[in-house]
Amino acid sequence: MAAALAVSVGWSVAGRAQFDIGRLIKAVTPVSQKAEIKMGKGIAANLLGAASPVADQALQGYVNKIGKWLALQTEKPDLPWRFAILDTDSVNAFAVPGGYVFVTRGMLLLMRDESELAGTLAHEISHVVERHALKTMRKGNWAGVAGDALNAVAEGEGGQEFDKLINVGTEIYSRGLDKKDEFAADVRGAVIAARGGYDPYGLVAMLQSFASINPQDDAVALMFKTHPDPEERMDRLLTYVDENLQKYGAQPNNAERFAQVMRTHVAQYKPVARAARRTEGDGTPDDEKSEAIKTIAPIFSQ
Repeated sequence: MAAALAVSVGWSVAGRAQFDIGRLIKAVTPVSQKAEIKMGKGIAANLLGAASPVADQALQGYVNKIGKWLALQTEKPDLPWRFAILDTDSVNAFAVPGGYVFVTRGMLLLMRDESELAGTLAHEISHVVERHALKTMRKGNWAGVAGDALNAVAEGEGGQEFDKLINVGTEIYSRGLDKKDEFAADVRGAVIAARGGYDPYGLVAMLQSFASINPQDDAVALMFKTHPDPEERMDRLLTYVDENLQKYGAQPNNAERFAQVMRTHVAQYKPVARAARRTEGDGTPDDEKSEAIKTIAPIFSQ
């Protein structure tokens, strides 16, 4: 009987171990690039339902050219990268899985030259390359909500699981990523900017501008809520750039070209009209949300 018990216990432990290993393997199964792009398109549509792109094709084309050039300096140049300036006074920038990168007009107006824009875009590009949003979905409180859905998507299943991930992915942008991911994106962003021929101190200068803003200002409320303290970010990044990228500090910031683009934009700027209708959920009408992603197609073809 003792032998039988031992065998029984052995099988029980082995079975439990096999089950746990199976769950572990599923937990780290990567989402395919195709699924990442599809998921990102849905999240981007939700975000665009809250803030439309600025109605300035020349400005959007300019930003896309810079963004796509910087994306070529990364390990994922083949993603369908898309960049847009959103028509809102809030100061923020964010990236969606699959290569969607958004910068608000409020943030753009804080910038003084092209190296600051390049640094900001490169920071967001880093989040996409490192899949920070997808990794966040597997961590902490998000794991229980999105973990199984991510596993299902990774195994080729879709349907309602995609809808769940799109909702969770959208919610993450109001909560923020891990602080360590933001610090890592600062460093990687400076490197990408330097690879692209820009002054890597541009992102440092951008963080300095953030640090000078009153944190109680409504325009920066969400950014300050979802990102580490800008002074800490600036100090960390400045140390890294001084130690590793200082020789690239003489690379151009293209201040005059940036100033000309902005002068032209400000002279002809007209705010995008927002629909008054709202439905339950995220506050965006379903038809408006479904059309949002289409409105930026001409922008992304620049």
